[in-house]
Formats: sequence, structure tokens, C-alpha cells
Amino acid sequence: MKKTTIAIMLGSLVLTGCQTTRENAHTGQTETNATTMGAITGAIGGAIIGAATASKSDRKKGVLQGLIGGAAIGAGVGYKMDQQERILRQKMLASGVQVKRVGENQLQLVMSNGIGFDTGSYFLQAQINPTLDGIVEVLKEFPQTRIHIAGHTDSVGSEQSNQLLSEQRAMAVLNYFSQQGVTRNRLIAEGFGEQWPLCSNDTAQQRQCNRRVEINIIPAS
Repeated sequence: MKKTTIAIMLGSLVLTGCQTTRENAHTGQTETNATTMGAITGAIGGAIIGAATASKSDRKKGVLQGLIGGAAIGAGVGYKMDQQERILRQKMLASGVQVKRVGENQLQLVMSNGIGFDTGSYFLQAQINPTLDGIVEVLKEFPQTRIHIAGHTDSVGSEQSNQLLSEQRAMAVLNYFSQQGVTRNRLIAEGFGEQWPLCSNDTAQQRQCNRRVEINIIPAS
């Protein structure tokens, strides 16, 4: 099958029935959305598999079937991530929780500056519950995802105490999600202590930047 034919088919699959671009919420620039990128990636992968697994006489047919099937699967995953991003941005307005897009198929929610916890504590503050409840609603609406919760601290105190605190804060969020009905096997919590700072730890403001919990939402494999 000619490369130009594949390109035309791929373009048709991507452009039919879906919006191909979005505005980046941080930069204002136009970028390709995850639905489109998923379709492109899936189509290419499907075409390669189709060509490799089909007999020589049926190779064109195999490429076509792989192209269509791969694009449909890839676009489906990307579309769901686009939907989740849109809903989460709406729910997290004025909450202090940042919603970030990481690549095509990962969303990251950052509870930064100690949001949800008193200094040195891993007990969730009651005022963070409505924000977490909004996240829970989205997690339940899109069950085909896994949630990785990562805790981080500043450099004040010993490495050992910071490691423990980061783990306890991540587990506090995990336990809250589980108690609110998010399936436990979708959740994983991990602490990284002070080893992955976003800012330097030279000033109080910079240290505050590093005290955070990150909630990463990725497609279930």
C-alpha cells in the first residue's frame, strides 16, 4: 500500500467526527488534542501490526484493518482523557489544585503549597474534602483509569522523617478516595520525600512549593 494512500486514510480517520485541536490552558496556544494524537499513534501501531501479521497476499488488507482498528482504539482513549481534563478543570476552579496535562494520556492534579494538610501533619483538613469529592466524581465517571498518588516534602527535617511524611500524606489521599467508593485496586500511593523538588529549598516560599501531593491519572493497561 502506498504511503500517500495510508496518509490520506489516516487523515480521514482522524478528522472525521472529532475536534483535532484544543487551546492549551496555560499558554493559550493551539495544540493537537489527545483524541487526535491517540488516533494517529493507534493507527500507525495498528497498521504495523496488521502488515506484520498478515500473509503476503493479504498485506494491504491487514494494513487497512490495523489502521482502522488502531485508530479507533487510540482515539477512544484520547477522547476519554480529553473529557476528564475538561471536567476536572471545571471542578478544580478556585480550589488551589492545579490540573496539568502530561503527554497524551496522563492527567496530573497537584495539591501544592501544603493544601489539605497542616504543617508536619498527614491528616487531611476538612476544607479539602469538597475538592477531593469533585475528583472522586470524575474518577467514578471514568473507571478505566489507574490513579497514582505521589507525596513530596521540602528539605526541612531529616530525610527519613520527610520520606515517612510523604508516604503518609499520599496514603491519606488514597484512603479518602477508597472510602468514597473508588475501587481500591485502581489506587497506588508512593512517597518520594524531599528527593524531587519543584523549587529550590532556600526560602520559605520555595519550600512551600515543594510540599505537595500529585494525583496522576493514566489509562488502565
